[in-house]
Amino acid sequence: MNQLLQDAFNRAADLPPEEQDRFARFLLAELDADQQWDQLLARPESDELLSRLANEALADHRAGATTPLDPADL
Repeated sequence: MNQLLQDAFNRAADLPPEEQDRFARFLLAELDADQQWDQLLARPESDELLSRLANEALADHRAGATTPLDPADL
């Protein structure tokens, strides 16, 4: 385990038990989601799908069907 992860776990250990559970569930969900994305992107058909989605997004942008993202609105 690297130092940054150890520091995070040390800080989490000081949280109340309910907060520790919430942190653990969040971390496990993130790890599961990363694994699912890796599996999806490893499929042969994912390259074609991502290319098609990118082309659609570019076409929408060129057609004026998109709006700029303003971080202040997030």
